[in-house]
Amino acid sequence: MKILTVVGARPQFIKAAALSRALRAQSDMHEVLVHTGQHYDANMSQVFFDELEIAKPAYSLEIGSGSHGAQTGRMLEAIEQVLLTERPDWTLVFGDTNSTLAGALAAAKLHVPVAHVEAGLRSHNRRMPEELNRILTDHASDLLLTPTKLAGANLQHEGIAEQRVIQVGDVMYDASLYYTRGDTAGVLRAHDLEAGKYVLATVHRAENTDDRERLVAILSALNQLAVELPVLLPLHPRTRAVLGQLDAACHDRLRIIAPVGYLEMLALEKHARLVATDSGGVQKEAYFFGVPCVTLRAETEWQELVDSGWNRLAPPGSCDAMLSTLRAALQAQKGSAEQLYGAGDAAGRIVEALRTWTAPGIER
Repeated sequence: MKILTVVGARPQFIKAAALSRALRAQSDMHEVLVHTGQHYDANMSQVFFDELEIAKPAYSLEIGSGSHGAQTGRMLEAIEQVLLTERPDWTLVFGDTNSTLAGALAAAKLHVPVAHVEAGLRSHNRRMPEELNRILTDHASDLLLTPTKLAGANLQHEGIAEQRVIQVGDVMYDASLYYTRGDTAGVLRAHDLEAGKYVLATVHRAENTDDRERLVAILSALNQLAVELPVLLPLHPRTRAVLGQLDAACHDRLRIIAPVGYLEMLALEKHARLVATDSGGVQKEAYFFGVPCVTLRAETEWQELVDSGWNRLAPPGSCDAMLSTLRAALQAQKGSAEQLYGAGDAAGRIVEALRTWTAPGIER
């Protein structure tokens, strides 16, 4: 069985690492890895392939950046040619990026079965490009591999047939367990931090970085919090590009560093007192390590984290309101002990689904 896996951005490299390891263990499966080049900066791409021991992609499309339409269109054209060459049994896509949508559409139009890992997530904010990518990918896919019960309920609400949906758990949980087996204390020493005595922050979503008032409010709230605890901010290239245009007074107390690799990021998350982020993946990783999180958005696709008390939403409008939410999270008790994302065996469940799933009554 030939599996064509499409990746292009940091979160997908992490998920693909866990699943590729499981696929390599199968004598009857062969994976062909396609990297679109959506994330092409060395700190956002190559470092993850090196650290996670992901095989060199069979195809590196080198699409790069661009407007959503131009980037997705170029990916669609290039992936179509790969599909015509490889003729896989499955096309596997992850998450919610332009690479995800392009891979799903190219395969669906060529009648190649599509499996979507992390299907069914909904923020219910259609202004987010990721939300549109998720919805369209789910409805173009044959097999929808969900991380949670809520994700399955979202798909049922949209009329997707039950036999197309399998709850497998979260493959990112598999990865976090596998890649934090060793000693991580050295990372703290490198940044002069003490375990449980700092805040880790990330800001990268266009809705925050491209809106000057929102970005200033976020940075100012974190900057004021830095009076009480060190705030470490690995800075995404998108955010760094606009930082120089802002008054330094809104970020002069923050410990701003370059983007870090996945292993280093896990260690920083694991030992933080609090995580503040607009990233979907970082929200979950904080939960995996039992660290409270504040999401710097008005909504989240991981609503179960809010419902269980592990996550709080802080809409980036008022600096004072965000600061109040951050301080409340520092003082609050931890959330419930419920296991939300499976048992760390999602990759194995996905492999089994790819091997055995059939689609009775569904025509392509």
